[in-house]
Amino acid sequence: MSLDPQFRVVLDTLAGAGATPLVRGDAADTRAHYRSLAMARRGPGFVPEEVASVTDTHAGGVPVRVYEPARGDGPVVVYLHGGGWVVGDVDTHDPVCRRVANALAATVVSVDYRLAPEHPFPAGLDDAGTALRWAADRYPGRALGVAGDSAGASLAAGLALRAREAGPALAGQLLFYPATDPALAGGSIAENGEGYFLTESDMRWFYTQYLPAGDGSAPELDLLHADVRGVAPAVVATAEFDPLRDEGAAYADRLRDAGVPVRYLPGPGLIHGYAAFLGAVDAAEDTVSAALELFAELLSVRAQTA
Repeated sequence: MSLDPQFRVVLDTLAGAGATPLVRGDAADTRAHYRSLAMARRGPGFVPEEVASVTDTHAGGVPVRVYEPARGDGPVVVYLHGGGWVVGDVDTHDPVCRRVANALAATVVSVDYRLAPEHPFPAGLDDAGTALRWAADRYPGRALGVAGDSAGASLAAGLALRAREAGPALAGQLLFYPATDPALAGGSIAENGEGYFLTESDMRWFYTQYLPAGDGSAPELDLLHADVRGVAPAVVATAEFDPLRDEGAAYADRLRDAGVPVRYLPGPGLIHGYAAFLGAVDAAEDTVSAALELFAELLSVRAQTA
């Protein structure tokens, strides 16, 4: 399939404005650049999707933003933002968290975890774990899930591994275009490594910041070689024109081979980061909606059997 025409316009616009590549010098410069792109995508007159309440608080000392939906005591979803473990925050991912809250009638706990290189692995994952335990204690008896995009999806998958061993019990995990292979060995790394927003060089730089010692062998990082038996059921969504496409698909296969219920959405025509284009790119809207419907099924099954 060819690249979605709406995303072709996006990519041409970014290239024409000199907004790519993503990485700009050091971490501070790259963070500022990423944040400006994230905010600019919302455009003039952008109106955030309404939710019942949004509260900035702390979960065991970790900053979080809590979104409450307009209806019900539904599931609780701990959301981990993307950004290569170096950039991004609760503001850049505010729109997608609002969508998750409304689509699932869920309380969403968006985690402002510590970033590399100041705080390399496993700091961000430890913060995510603290927030997950806080959410489980704060909302007892409700179905609990983890979700994230890109590096945040990697954190969510790592969190699911930890939860399998030490709790709390998870009903499901939602992984948008996850980073699962520190070796970056998938064929899509070369195939889509230039020209589709996220580049191969971006990913290698992100890993250098996140893993200054160069050791990516921890199972929460090297997910393609991790023992995933018994982890929470998953929805894995990738993008056709993404350097991380093959490793995301491979992780879905690894879960399936281990007997983990998994639903896979291949994202035809899409690029990495498409969840940031809700309301702007029709195909991104459709795929995110489909993923959330599948995730809702996982959380509903857990709620019915609890």
